[in-house]
Amino acid sequence: MVKLIHTLADHGDDVNCCAFSFSLLATCSLDKTIRLYSLRDFTELPYSPLKFHTYAVHCCCFSPSGHILASCSTDGTTVLWNTENGQMLAVMEQPSGSPVRVCQFSPDSTCLASGAADGTVVLWNAQSYKLYRCGSVKDGSLAACAFSPNGSFFVTGSSCGDLTVWDDKMRCLHSEKAHDLGITCCDFSSQPVSDGEQGLQFFRLASCGQDCQVKIWIVSFTHILARSTEHQLKQFTEDWSEEDVSTWLCAQDLKDLVGIFKMNNIDGKELLNLTKESLADDLKIESLGLRSKVLRKIEELRTKVKSLSSGIPDEFICPITRELMKDPVIASDGYSYEKEAMENWISKKKRTSPMTNLVLPSAVLTPNRTLKMAINRWLETHQK
Repeated sequence: MVKLIHTLADHGDDVNCCAFSFSLLATCSLDKTIRLYSLRDFTELPYSPLKFHTYAVHCCCFSPSGHILASCSTDGTTVLWNTENGQMLAVMEQPSGSPVRVCQFSPDSTCLASGAADGTVVLWNAQSYKLYRCGSVKDGSLAACAFSPNGSFFVTGSSCGDLTVWDDKMRCLHSEKAHDLGITCCDFSSQPVSDGEQGLQFFRLASCGQDCQVKIWIVSFTHILARSTEHQLKQFTEDWSEEDVSTWLCAQDLKDLVGIFKMNNIDGKELLNLTKESLADDLKIESLGLRSKVLRKIEELRTKVKSLSSGIPDEFICPITRELMKDPVIASDGYSYEKEAMENWISKKKRTSPMTNLVLPSAVLTPNRTLKMAINRWLETHQK
């Protein structure tokens, strides 16, 4: 039986999201506000609506305890509110300044993830309100986010249909095309599934897409950690079959080349050995732009093979680009970054630290020669 018991009509524009705590209902809207209602009689609380955002509010969620409410907006901020009195606890600005589409607390309330329209995802320390880690997906805006019940990893879904698994250090553990027309929502089942033979626990994940499909996934953090490097190495090496190459071409928006590659029996080994000459002379790809795109994609594969096979130390990775640093510099926040990436950050963004989100005392960047020497030594021994 389904029976309507109440209708709330206080918002002045489309309502984008609603969330329950043990005693409250929260709603957010294009009208820039968040409203809170008591579950006893659905009366609006005295300090509601909550007002701060200057543009539409896309998502709201309660911390597991229900004492904190998070809201995120087109204005590029994620705001934390005290649900007992409506006071604003913190304003956390997305480092890129991009509209924030989704936010989600970890099960233990220690972290909050926020995902933006430019594909950036940030892990915030929900106690200190400081940026902990940040990353990004290749294409599309982030539209969905969910933490595993044990909090050991979380998943994001993008408007391009990619489902990405991250650990608590913002390392990408797994990514694949889940829905053709974009992901709209994803969530974990709170009950794990056990493997009777090995005693392993798996989590069920559901993803919803604009392709009219709901997909159910089984995710094991143990398996992801143990196999992610091995799996990705195989994914980007000579082990690819001709069919794997065809799948890769489609994922890179190069499906028009599938027939040509199949006709020439291009498998993973052949793919990695392709040059601009072989693309033009052997495969007869006439378009210079198309040849250049294929070569860029192949070079990305080669780079991933190198990085995965050698296990780049985390301290050699730029926090902004998540790539191996070539010219590391130390910023006034004490962290090291790739010089070009940090210069762009300072020139295009507000002068805040990518790691702490605090205002940088100075824009001066000091070459980190010690780190550069360490990276060069590591390269000499790992990438010969």
